[in-house]
Amino acid sequence: VISGRGFAFQRRQKVERKYRKLLKKEQKNHLPREDQFTDTYPEHLKHLYLAEEERLRKQKQTLRAVIHCLHHLFQEERPVGKAVLLLHFFTLPYQHDCCNEQQPVTTEGKFKKKTSNQKAKEEYEKIQAERAKKREEAEKRRQQREAAQKLYKQKKMQAYKILSKKTKKGQPNLNIQMEFLLQKIQQ
Repeated sequence: VISGRGFAFQRRQKVERKYRKLLKKEQKNHLPREDQFTDTYPEHLKHLYLAEEERLRKQKQTLRAVIHCLHHLFQEERPVGKAVLLLHFFTLPYQHDCCNEQQPVTTEGKFKKKTSNQKAKEEYEKIQAERAKKREEAEKRRQQREAAQKLYKQKKMQAYKILSKKTKKGQPNLNIQMEFLLQKIQQ
């Protein structure tokens, strides 16, 4: 064993590797992915996606807090103490508070600002609903018109049959025509 490089040095190097790994992970995930789950989830699974989004947000916040605290610890001058503190920090990441600074608490309201994609989707759905409503009204009007035309043709056909009846000699049957006119007047 080389002097000055005992178990504490190895621990320190292990902790430094973990720290660098966390920094790389943070840099790789630096792209903003806030709207990862909000655009495409179906309505009946909405609560699951929102819970997943909340979990990822909390995980990201703890990762940032860990990196922040590790950064502060590496700024100190005592290398052996740092290794022990970092080892302690990695074993108890949720109970250890290395920084006495208060992190600003961000309270988000119930309603988030909608993205342009969400606004466009809502506008599209609104237009589609209006079109569907117009289509249904047009279909109703068409069916009513067809029913009225059918009834009109039926009545016209009945009148034609009654008025076109002939006697045995081929003359128009005036008796039936008079009864038809009487019925029409009574209605």
